[in-house]
Amino acid sequence: MEVVIAPAVELARLAADAVERLLAARPQAVLGLATGSSPLAVYDELARRHAEQGLSFARARAFLLDEYVGLPADHPERYRTVVERELVSRVDLDPDAVLGPDGLADDLAGACAAYERAIADAGGVDLQLLGIGTDGHVAFNEPGSSLASRTRVKTLTRQTREDNARFFGGDVDAVPTHCLTQGLATILSARHLVLLAQGRGKAEAVHQLVEGPVSAMWPATVLQMHPHVSVLVDEPAASRLQLAGYYRETWASKPAWQGL
Repeated sequence: MEVVIAPAVELARLAADAVERLLAARPQAVLGLATGSSPLAVYDELARRHAEQGLSFARARAFLLDEYVGLPADHPERYRTVVERELVSRVDLDPDAVLGPDGLADDLAGACAAYERAIADAGGVDLQLLGIGTDGHVAFNEPGSSLASRTRVKTLTRQTREDNARFFGGDVDAVPTHCLTQGLATILSARHLVLLAQGRGKAEAVHQLVEGPVSAMWPATVLQMHPHVSVLVDEPAASRLQLAGYYRETWASKPAWQGL
């Protein structure tokens, strides 16, 4: 696990560099796209590179991490809608090449199984963007989630719904209670995981993720078992890291051409 501590603008640039480097080497790459606040600056930077430098997503495919259950197809906070608004509509990524779990399916379990098959049929995800919740969840794998879980229906905790209420006009009751989410084992199947976290509110979760024991109580800690994880955090989010000095030294001594 590599930890980079830097200003938020630099973190977005580094994540975009990783995506651009992947697309240069493999234009038909499979991307894993996340929602929430953490990846927005990355999407802004990718859109800028597309517009100004010709970065192309034309041959790429993408999968979404999760989706609310029951939100109408035209709801502005439906995750498929969010990703289309924040990235897909701003680059040349074919909307038909972007797949998310179907939160409106009559058979939700069947939709989850179909989603797992679609990821496998695509050859797996090459680079997965991630955020982290204040309680250590990744995607919507809440505390107590099985470390071997696959895409499934999950009930959202009150904490997660309160954290997400800002996207629903501050009304926690407007936040759905259920979602479909990639499981922790599904996420671990991606070849490169890039997790971003900003703000002091994420400091304890980041500390547990990087330095705590692997535990279902902090689901993100399972990422310690992955061979290629980049954790990109700003100073407030890094404030609880006991080995912050070591992480800074390691990153500073890494050749610039090597990237994440």
